[in-house]
Amino acid sequence: MAQRIVRQRIAGLASALAILLTLSLGGCARSREASSTSPGASDTPRGGVKVTFIELGSVNCVPCKMMQPIMREVEAIFPRDVEVVFHDVWTEKGKPYATQFKIKVIPTQVFLDAKGREFFRHEGFFPRDDLVRLLKEHGAER
Repeated sequence: MAQRIVRQRIAGLASALAILLTLSLGGCARSREASSTSPGASDTPRGGVKVTFIELGSVNCVPCKMMQPIMREVEAIFPRDVEVVFHDVWTEKGKPYATQFKIKVIPTQVFLDAKGREFFRHEGFFPRDDLVRLLKEHGAER
């Protein structure tokens, strides 16, 4: 009887840990609203931009917060070739972007080519080196 209770508690703790890891590493699966970091930033590339990097997340989501310095670094590394756009999908202004891009979790990164066509999508935290490699593979230069 005591072993059964211990097994149930361990199973419950394992389930709780799995949920916590999914939310903190994989993303936050909730939608509320949106805003852009760049005034006037659009989801269509500006002239000369090779890649538009759209981050769909929230300023209140842990993995989304971890993406903020990476987005700033990408802007600094590729100032001419990459346009970085952020939408806080937990705000009324950003909520339409969650629908437009059919996101399931946040953060979600969507990458558009120079013609505005999506060529890649990533869900969850996107490590800096992997993101930079992807951008270089699609023509972004320092």
